[in-house]
Amino acid sequence: MKITKIKVTNYRLLKDFELDLENELSLIIGKNNCGKTSLLSILDKFIGSRKPFKFEDFNSDFKDKLKNKIELGGELDYGGISLKLFIEYDDSENELSNIGNTVMMDLDPDNKIIVLAFEYKITNFQLLSVDYNTFYVREKQKKKEDEKYKIKDFFYFMKKNHKDYFETSKKSVEYNHITKEENDKNFINLDKEKISIENIINFKFIDAKRKVSNTEPEKSLSSLSAQIYKKTETNKEEQETVEKFHDALTQTDNLLDDVYENLFEEVIKEVKLFGGMQPNDSNIRITSTLQDKELLSSNTTVMYSHDESHELPESYNGLGYMNLISMILEIKILINEFKRELAETPADINLLFIEEPEAHTHPQMQYIFIENIKELIGKKIDSNGISKNLQTIITTHSSHITSKSNFNDIKYFKREDNQIIAKNLKDLEAEYNNDKDEKGRQHYKFLKQYLTLHRAELFFADKAIFIEGDTERILLPAMMKKIDQEDTHIKHTPLLSQNISIVEVGAYAHIFEKFIDFIGVKSLIITDIDSYYLDKENKTIQCPASDINATNTSNGSLKSFYGETHDLQYFINLTINQKKLKKDGLHWVQDDNGYLVCIYQIIENNYNARSFEDAFFHVNRDFFINNIGNFPMGIQNKKYFSDMTKSVYDLAINCVKKKPALAMEILLNSDTDFSNWNIPKYIKEGLEWLRNS
Repeated sequence: MKITKIKVTNYRLLKDFELDLENELSLIIGKNNCGKTSLLSILDKFIGSRKPFKFEDFNSDFKDKLKNKIELGGELDYGGISLKLFIEYDDSENELSNIGNTVMMDLDPDNKIIVLAFEYKITNFQLLSVDYNTFYVREKQKKKEDEKYKIKDFFYFMKKNHKDYFETSKKSVEYNHITKEENDKNFINLDKEKISIENIINFKFIDAKRKVSNTEPEKSLSSLSAQIYKKTETNKEEQETVEKFHDALTQTDNLLDDVYENLFEEVIKEVKLFGGMQPNDSNIRITSTLQDKELLSSNTTVMYSHDESHELPESYNGLGYMNLISMILEIKILINEFKRELAETPADINLLFIEEPEAHTHPQMQYIFIENIKELIGKKIDSNGISKNLQTIITTHSSHITSKSNFNDIKYFKREDNQIIAKNLKDLEAEYNNDKDEKGRQHYKFLKQYLTLHRAELFFADKAIFIEGDTERILLPAMMKKIDQEDTHIKHTPLLSQNISIVEVGAYAHIFEKFIDFIGVKSLIITDIDSYYLDKENKTIQCPASDINATNTSNGSLKSFYGETHDLQYFINLTINQKKLKKDGLHWVQDDNGYLVCIYQIIENNYNARSFEDAFFHVNRDFFINNIGNFPMGIQNKKYFSDMTKSVYDLAINCVKKKPALAMEILLNSDTDFSNWNIPKYIKEGLEWLRNS
């Protein structure tokens, strides 16, 4: 039995939210404030600790609609917060024992789904309306008596009183396996039928606020030993080990009795001397009564062995190791809790939620964690001869954990129109495989490998810049800083203060187009116009875009995003606003609010370059002439720069020795504020759009 889908309605930003779960591990990623903690919270409130709801938990749109209905009148056709768990089962007796005739709504053997619905909904709308109106009349009277009095509004009233009008409930809702839709009007009220779900689902979690400390008085790891033992002693499989522990305690008690007799001999004599023991009364004796749990809780210490002869206590190690060890111990505790007591059997579904395991840990440790976590959580929950699966949800902000994860396990949370949507990364495969030929599958394979091996931070970026090569990669941060410094009237956050990921993709930015649309990240593609013409023999002749013969572009990204049929002049004529694109169905279309822009060389000082190098040489020729002796690795044919018969296109073709070295030597010859060289106009336009958007 397993949970295949989770639906949430009207809980914080989870307004109309759906999440597909994998059989074993689902890794949830996304930027800050995209609902990951909210998902943990609602699961805990409905099927975990069942902490009470607050009025702030309601989605803001729901609160506004409720307010309008109360103040303007009308019936409420929506109840409140809801959580639905879609559970798939098989026909085995083991799986049917707890859902049988009590929870199943459909006896069709082809329907293997039950839906458990949990709600925090309004129970008496009319009473709420009357009570609030009475409250509001009193508030207006107070205002009438005191002009300075500030009237308390509907939200104030609800914060104080929502519990009087809302209550929790749980249901089993009918599910149509053909239409794959649930029917909320047909249900079994599990509360009224006094049906417990404790044996159907068991939820545990490890949240991000783990109690880990390396201050000397703290023993946060050691204290977990007693908790592990408490769960172990009720486990049938561990009984032999527990009995050995009890035997050892009994032997230790006997040894300590002899020690205590000598240790407290003088004290007992003093008691006798002061009349504390009368003749013929029972003598007192101090004996050892070691208690297993207390012994482990107060008298164990986790030690770190650094070599054969030296050990250090837990507080002497870093928080990263302590966090990792603490998590492993907590997972062990929770797995034993899933197994339950000796006389009990595990629940049909065991759901473990681990929030942000990367806390305090360096990248290598994060890699190790995600590579080994399935080994730890992938084991069956075995107890009393019954075996159950464990489903795990992990949330993370770590690009390192993401890069080492199974691509098909990843769920991407995205904030869109003031609510959260969840996307399965494995659905990207279908997006790319829509292509009629092998190209789509090849692109998906490349994207999958590239993201998991090199650029998983794209998932967590607010904006992205896709560049072609080493020169742009090395110089771009300096260009961003230069723009930030030159704009003394900045109305927007400086570029270097924004969460921007720079990704080197060569001439293959177009391969990322479906991915860019999938995650909706604002993207700037910096590419080359790659102008050319065909000579009389139909050979391709590369040339500057301003060359009188230039007719077309060979740039695959420009053709992919803007259309195959456009000639070179079309791209030369586009303004920065006309380059803004958004996805509309299968195609990218121009839009003033577009979230993708491709920039390339444009006309500057009567010249339109073909590549980054000749564009940079064009606006910075004096810079190179003045510093030409300081480019030993990046430039050859240095005399070309002062020879004005040589065009900057000639310089780009004949003078670049090594592109990475050229970029590094530009930085080495720069003033501290980069004021002695200029940014090509097309790059400046693009970076300013990205900064301001």
